[in-house]
Amino acid sequence: MVAEMREVLDELESMGAKPLSQLSVAEARTQASPADAANAVELRRGIPRSNDAEIRAEDIFISSDRGALSVRVYRPPGNRLRYPGILFFHSGGFVIGDVATYDQTARRLALGANALVFAVNYQKAPEHPFPAAHDDAWAAYGWTLDNIETFSGDRNRIAVVGESAGGNLAANVAIRAIAEGLGPPPVAQVLVCPLADSDMESQSYRENAGSRPLGRAAMEWFFNYTFSDAAARNDPRIKLAERSDLGDLPFTTIITADLDPLRSEGQLFADRLRDARVTVDARNVAGVGHEFFCMNKLVPEAGFAMDTVIANLKHAFGGKAKD
Repeated sequence: MVAEMREVLDELESMGAKPLSQLSVAEARTQASPADAANAVELRRGIPRSNDAEIRAEDIFISSDRGALSVRVYRPPGNRLRYPGILFFHSGGFVIGDVATYDQTARRLALGANALVFAVNYQKAPEHPFPAAHDDAWAAYGWTLDNIETFSGDRNRIAVVGESAGGNLAANVAIRAIAEGLGPPPVAQVLVCPLADSDMESQSYRENAGSRPLGRAAMEWFFNYTFSDAAARNDPRIKLAERSDLGDLPFTTIITADLDPLRSEGQLFADRLRDARVTVDARNVAGVGHEFFCMNKLVPEAGFAMDTVIANLKHAFGGKAKD
């Protein structure tokens, strides 16, 4: 593991964070996260927030079939008539995390891509088990299509972006949007360390069973709280690489981490998308593990990944050409 990420994870331990497998859900939700540790290291080093503070954030509530849903809207600086939009789903294994935890990631996306970001605080298991988060993600997409223009956004230029469990949500939104013909489909999907399978016998699971901050025991903990039975765990919405309806998906960016148990399934999904003739930019980042993406101001490899994501989003939105 690269030294910069190891420093963040050591900081996380010093903040009292314990392995998820040793915690209750309530304890896991209140302990420090890798993003908290990254913020602490940034402050200690005096790393400036650059222009992130220029992004205006507003918490709103939208309606869904499951009740009110919290969404944080990030507006880039300036006064354009029509901004592209990003529907962002955070990580957390469908159990932990929220939009506040990944606030800096959303701000970087808004600033870098010069886009509106709608960060969805989807409902979590075990109180709301699978497929509650997927239902929330779909409701948020429909709401975004219907309402983005009131935020000076362009409903014809919406990308779905997600990390880990959020990557799974983003992919499912894109698949369903095309299948059901709901308005203009997403122009791009960005999946960072996506959960794309429930198989824990893959090569990357074997290699990274004890990896920090996510290993096999933590994934078992997430699955036990999220899925009611084996059938739910093997639902097509989870086993993305086994789906046959991938052919019309938009330009896709998949970022995987070499020291992540989810690496193999992300790479397999990229291969299946290519088989379906989808344009894919897949990057595997060496020397880092799960959750590295939120460390983009500290870990050079994470900065490279963020730059790649932003460049590809700009390309999809009709701006800077993809390299």
